[in-house]
Amino acid sequence: MTRVRSLRVRPDLLYVASGWSTLVTDVRGRISGTDPQGFFARNTRVLSRERITVDGREPVPFATGNVRGHAQLSYAELGNGEALPSRAAYLLTERFVGAGLRTRFTVVSYAARPLEFALRIRVAADFADTSEAETGRRLQVGEVGTRWDPAAWELRLTYLRDDLDRAVAVAIRADTPVAYDDGAFRVEVAVPPRGSARVELLVEPVFDGVRLAAPPATFTEPDDSAGRARSRLIGELADLSSSNFDVTAAWRCATHDLAVLPLGEPAGPAAPIAGLPIYQEIFGRDTMTASWQALLAGPTMLADSLRLIAGHVGERLDDWRDEEPGKPLHEARQGPVSALGLNPFTSYYGDWSTAPDFLVFLGQFLAWTGDLDTVRELLPTARRALDWLERYGDPDGDGFLEYHCRSRAGLKNQGWKDSDTAIVDEDGQPVANPIATSELQAYWYAALRHAAVVFTVTGHPARGAALLARARALRRRFHRAYWLPDRGCYAMALGPDKRPVRSTNSNDGHLLATGIVPARAAALVADRLFAPDMFSGWGVRTLSADHPAYNPFSYHRGSVWPVEAGTIGLGLARYGCWEQLHRLAEGMFAAAALFEEHRLPEVLSGLPRDPAHPHPGVYPNSCSPQAWSASAIVALVQALLGLRPVAPLRTILVDPHLPEWLPDLRLEGVRVGRATVDLTVRRRRGGRTSMTVRGDRLAVIRRAPRQAISEHGSG
Repeated sequence: MTRVRSLRVRPDLLYVASGWSTLVTDVRGRISGTDPQGFFARNTRVLSRERITVDGREPVPFATGNVRGHAQLSYAELGNGEALPSRAAYLLTERFVGAGLRTRFTVVSYAARPLEFALRIRVAADFADTSEAETGRRLQVGEVGTRWDPAAWELRLTYLRDDLDRAVAVAIRADTPVAYDDGAFRVEVAVPPRGSARVELLVEPVFDGVRLAAPPATFTEPDDSAGRARSRLIGELADLSSSNFDVTAAWRCATHDLAVLPLGEPAGPAAPIAGLPIYQEIFGRDTMTASWQALLAGPTMLADSLRLIAGHVGERLDDWRDEEPGKPLHEARQGPVSALGLNPFTSYYGDWSTAPDFLVFLGQFLAWTGDLDTVRELLPTARRALDWLERYGDPDGDGFLEYHCRSRAGLKNQGWKDSDTAIVDEDGQPVANPIATSELQAYWYAALRHAAVVFTVTGHPARGAALLARARALRRRFHRAYWLPDRGCYAMALGPDKRPVRSTNSNDGHLLATGIVPARAAALVADRLFAPDMFSGWGVRTLSADHPAYNPFSYHRGSVWPVEAGTIGLGLARYGCWEQLHRLAEGMFAAAALFEEHRLPEVLSGLPRDPAHPHPGVYPNSCSPQAWSASAIVALVQALLGLRPVAPLRTILVDPHLPEWLPDLRLEGVRVGRATVDLTVRRRRGGRTSMTVRGDRLAVIRRAPRQAISEHGSG
């Protein structure tokens, strides 16, 4: 068996993040001036270079690592540690990320005599957008003005543009006088015998006249919105243990990543960002999807994600932003490229999945929590999302959602697969707008069903019944229009000519998850997803390997997305397709075991799992951590348990099916409604399972999925 060492995505970089701020360093903790390194506040690089010398020599750190989610610690040798008597001296660098950045440099001496060092720190700022630092292509440029205030020991770097008010104040704090010359701070550091001396550097962005303070120097969570959200999630998210080490490690990494990624927005502080280092922003469907998939671990992320999106709903017709009344936000960035209007992403609405997702996830939140107060709070947004779907989602009135991009700088594809070349015909050519992708119809079906429940329990049974009837009609209409009997799967989409796009792809897994697939077709669909051209051995490819447009390292044309594995896994469990679920889960956990800390990246390649490819590789610009790759681990565990919550009835329905490679699972701190329970599941001889439940009162009913025995499964 070929052994593979733990892989790191972007192995030359470390990330530390909090709220809207990210620090990107090399693996030794340095900001060398190389893209995409730097300190970014609100998607703007306010520190692009930091060069430290001690007595004219640049220290080389020998140990660097992140602490919690918001801090970093590094050690570098300064003196001759081998000389006797000891003259060992070290530079300790501690970084703390908040709205601003605090860096604490401490020279620690183990020498018996005093030591003196000349410390110089050279800094620079280029005010690049996150996207520019990622790609190395500048879309906006400007000169940077420099002003030194000797009384305050503070350097002000100002972006000299009339159309953008951005600057950064870099202040230095030391016990001895500070000078600034030749573009660098200079401090003479005196270290007493076996003592230490400290210098602090505070990087505080100044945007539109508002100064963003550096956080305190503490490795405990700071008392700001993002820090409090992290602390709450760390205390809430359920723990998992198993005799299978890889499953245990993957869960622990996933829940840790979810706990350290909250954006800290006032409307929903625990709502996660999409991923690092690129997607530190409000990202509608990504934020909600990660929070939904992670519900088995805890409900706070989804509550806050729904609230966050409820505060960002379209108000008017605006082609530049693809905005329409009632349409939920897709993305919101704060970087200079967006602020200058070079793209529409300060508030961009170009996505067709966020509106139905909001309704689906509101229903799922109710099922897990029974929290009618929050559901009623969000009901006006649910109405607006429904109104948008009915008025704008189906512009030609054919009964299917079809998207079309109006913005000249917007996204061509506005379903789940949103890259420009994601939707291709049988010949490998991109399909033109408008497009009715299959997964959007499935989301719409699930949205109608969940909205029916939400409106019924909040006192609107007539509207609930009408929505349910519409869902049933859509299900029948969808199967007639999209089913490809000769292939045993569904069309990827209907093109602008209303003809099926006959490209075999992963969307069918989303269809299973929503229940739009008739039970008589489910086994065929599952088998097609796990045919050799679709299942790589690690996961389900976004596009068949036999397709003319297949590219294993593309974004959506043959790559493998862990987030899809979570959704597909829940779909397979829904229809009782346990054999395929076990293959999918094994592939994902095996893939996670190949990466550092068992952290699944944003996108795996679609290369086959065989002796020639001992690890899957990744899409070249993958984020890691990525919120919905982490949440996929939680969703797969839920799928293996066959667990469906009915919180209003203080009940869970379960049908656990553990494979041979996973003989046991123990979950501690699972929340359903007001109950918190521990679940222990063991695989017995012949594949049967036993389950014990301890904790608050909660009814546990062992029941096979409805969809496995009936075409009329629950939502």
